[in-house]
Amino acid sequence: MRSCFLSIWSVIDPFYYFFSRLTLIDRSQSSIFRVRLTRYKGIDVVLSDGTMIRKNDVLIKIHLHNIKLIKELRNIASAVRRGILIYQKTCISMPILAEYIQNHRKADQIKGIIGITTLHKGVERLGFEAVEPANRFYRMFKKLTQIPILYLTSTQFSFRKIPPSHYLFISKEKLFNSYLQK
Repeated sequence: MRSCFLSIWSVIDPFYYFFSRLTLIDRSQSSIFRVRLTRYKGIDVVLSDGTMIRKNDVLIKIHLHNIKLIKELRNIASAVRRGILIYQKTCISMPILAEYIQNHRKADQIKGIIGITTLHKGVERLGFEAVEPANRFYRMFKKLTQIPILYLTSTQFSFRKIPPSHYLFISKEKLFNSYLQK
């Protein structure tokens, strides 16, 4: 069943990529991020470095390339090992993301990076800050959209154990200070 679902997702993913206006940040495929410019629509957030994220600020929204990750990790039974590999792939992708933003035509307008994920444990080591979305309907919507990913990646999937999603933020300055070569 899972392999059938994975095959269907592999067919649908290019259409999702096209219609969601995502951009690959690295043609060599070493990055696990796909991104797009977005205007923030949530409540005001103050990051630890003092950066204030307000409604309509320009951010880069990151999306994990889930189908790519699932295919690479599907034969790894240990959830801990899968988590470590995702962390390592994210570490490799962060400098690529920083360079992408530095060279972006709207780099001066971009205030930071945002993502939303259930994978928010340990993100502080990467420089991100996790913030729970304030809108409970949005939290429920994101929980529902995570079901296919969790079904494909966990060996013992349970509707009762779907973790909450969190926004991940990192300011552009913190990203550059942490990941760009000086």
